[in-house]
Parts: sequence; C-alpha cells; structure tokens
Amino acid sequence: MRVFGIICEYNPFHRGHKWQIDELRRLAGEEECTVVCAMSGDFVQRGDFAVERAHARAEAAVYGGAKMALECGADLVLELPICYAASSAEFFAKGSVALFDKLGVTTNLCFGSECGNAAKLQRAAKSLLRADFPDALREELAKGLSFAAARESAARALIGEDAAVLREPNDILGVEYCKALLQSGSTIAPLAILRKVVGHNGGAAKGFASASHIRELLTNGEDASTYLTAESAAIYARECAAGRAPVTMQNAERAVLSRLRAMCEEDFARYDSGNEGLYRRFYGAARTAASVDELLSAVKTKRYAYARLRRMLLAAYLDVTAADVPPEVPYLRVLACNERGRKLLKTIKKTGSAPVLTKSADVRALSEEAQKLFALTARAADQYVLAYPELRAGRGSSAWTEGPVIV
Repeated sequence: MRVFGIICEYNPFHRGHKWQIDELRRLAGEEECTVVCAMSGDFVQRGDFAVERAHARAEAAVYGGAKMALECGADLVLELPICYAASSAEFFAKGSVALFDKLGVTTNLCFGSECGNAAKLQRAAKSLLRADFPDALREELAKGLSFAAARESAARALIGEDAAVLREPNDILGVEYCKALLQSGSTIAPLAILRKVVGHNGGAAKGFASASHIRELLTNGEDASTYLTAESAAIYARECAAGRAPVTMQNAERAVLSRLRAMCEEDFARYDSGNEGLYRRFYGAARTAASVDELLSAVKTKRYAYARLRRMLLAAYLDVTAADVPPEVPYLRVLACNERGRKLLKTIKKTGSAPVLTKSADVRALSEEAQKLFALTARAADQYVLAYPELRAGRGSSAWTEGPVIV
C-alpha cells in the first residue's frame, strides 16, 4: 500500500480539493492507497485566521464529498503546528515535510501546481541550494527588486527558463517542498498535480473556484455552496448557525490593535525574521492606525508582499517567535480520520518517530518541548475563538477539550 501525503489549508474543503484527491487516487491506480492530509490549524499561511475552525474543516475533508464512499476524501488529517502553518513558504514546507517524514510510512508528497511538473520544480529547488545562489540573489536585491522577483531573476541566471516556476504561488510552494525534501535527505518522492480551471488567486469557472475567491464570498456573507462539496457546505452552515463562522481577523480587530499598541519597538523586533528593520515600520504604524488594513497599508513597500506583513502581524498578536519553532516536529496531532485512517494510525505508532496525539490528556506524557508547543497551540486557539461572529460561542480551552473527528 502506498501512503500519499497532501498539504492543504482547507479554507474550507471545496470541490477543487476533492478533485485533487480524486485525481491522486486515479494516478496512483490503487484502490487501497491511503491519503494523509497535513492541514493548517486555526491560522493559515497567508497570515490570517482560518475562515472556519480546524476540526470542522478536517471533518469535511474526511467526508470528502461522499459519505457513502469515504475513499473520495482524506483518510487521516493531521494538524500542521502553528509555528509552521503561519510561516513563510520555506518554513511551511519544512514543517510539512518533517511531519510526513515522522510518520515513517509516507511514500509520496502530493501538491497542486500550476506547471504540474515535479522535475521542473526539483530543478528549481536545486538551483536555490547551489553555493553560488546567495551571491546571485544579493545582486538582484541590490537592484531594488522585491524578494520574489529577485529570487526568480537570480535562479533564471543559473537554470534559464525553468526558473519561471518561481512566479506562481503553488509552484513556489512546490519548489519549497522539493527543497525541503532535498535538504532533509527524505526518501519521500514529490508528486505535482496540475491545477486546472482557476489559479491560486483566481476567481471561479466551471463550478470550481480558488480558495481566495471562496474565502471572499464567505466573509462577505455570500453563498459559496456551488464551489463546496455538499458535506462541506452543510458543515459550514452548521458552524454559521452556531455563531462560529465565518471567522476573520476583523472580528478580533480591537484585540489585535490593542496588543500591538501595548508593544514597544524592541518587542516588534522579535517577530522581524528578516532583521531588515521592518519592525520599526510596524511600531510606527501601530501607534496611529485605527484598523488592520490601515496598519498594513502604512507598512507596505514594494519590497514586502502583503502576505509577509500579515504573517508578521499575526506572529506579534499570537506571540509566536522563531524560538518557538522546535528543531523537529514533536508530535502528530490527529484532527480527523476514517476507518482506513485508524488502521494507518496503528501502523504509525510502530513506524513513526513522533508520538501520536489523539487526546489532550496525552500531552502530559510528552517531552517538555512538545508540551510547550501544544501550550502555544492552545493559547492561539483561545485567541482564535474570540474572532467568532458570536462571542458567546468563543469559550476558551477548546484545544484541551476537543478530540478528533472519527468517521
């Protein structure tokens, strides 16, 4: 049996995700292939609150659009720890690869890609690891280019037109996955699945829509059911009725601004991973901005993408620093699984190199490092629920009381 790892944010589970899993099973040619998803928790890589809580998204992923045919969805959903999930593409990929390596059973790492060509992505990844790449990158940055443009230009000088994969968002993540696999010496093979119809930041077409478009519809109170699986739409409607969705940073805007205004300039420096003085711009903007959007606009320059600024803002709000990133993934937290996933968990407990976490009581038996990470996750969850549309639904301690969804 082959075990395929898929990395998704699920914001929420939609028809594009289901198509990707269906396509993966078709390409694998095996009815018994098992699909494991590493999913962002309550906060996502774009530097924002997930529009729907993690356990609800995981539940939809396991149902996968067919309650009577669970093979159409994921078999097992694991949480990607927040220190990786809300980080840059590089650390998002490193954390994801490390998680799948810890399972001891993963054969392939699968991801959507604009080019759909794993060989091209691997070639680009190798160029970023070349000894002469840092000097080439510095030369391009000195020209005043953004980091993304400078990196593509530097890679193009080394490998030619194949560097074009550093232009599209999912290809960029694919390159980072390949790079992380190379750096870790993993035996997991990358498998790029061609994205169809709409791009990462595109609109909608032929019944499919990008996650960004779906998120926009949901946060504006519009109907996105056309683009969701039936089960995902039903689960989202349930969450809305309970006052738990849609979740947005704007719902917690006063709390975010209050936290930032209470910080001194040196405090902001802890979250400036690039050590480029960006923290000074944040400190200045936080003194006067009356909204998150106003703050980000004041900080924005040509060099910094909004996603990076949102991630730094989120890190400051949640108090997540580089020191909180463990050298290894210390545990495997289960969010949801079906019967096939439960069988795989029994195997992982024998083959894996990290403890499997299915209930909060197990945390006490973990290492000090693992307990620290779970405590950070629990604290972030308590801040996440304060962004529910209905504050009455935002009771704390959910990370300690909510177990995985078992289908």
